[in-house]
Amino acid sequence: MRHRNFHKPVQVQIGRVDRDQVVTNTRHAALLLLKNWPNRDSPKRRSAMKACLQVIRGEKPPSVARRAFIAAARDVSVLLDA
Repeated sequence: MRHRNFHKPVQVQIGRVDRDQVVTNTRHAALLLLKNWPNRDSPKRRSAMKACLQVIRGEKPPSVARRAFIAAARDVSVLLDA
């Protein structure tokens, strides 16, 4: 799995208040979306997962996954900083 880095990290808070996560690459974003996402049925989550997979495969630039991840994080109110 490629670690395609984001140009700027994305900070999210999933779960406990003291557990902020700084997401710096598509691999980390994909793992959070797959294993720890609050709303597993969200269409924005599915779009972000698809975007991460496209980046990992080398089909899209990391900025595509970053934008989709931010949209998914906003959708479930876990975005702290982008």
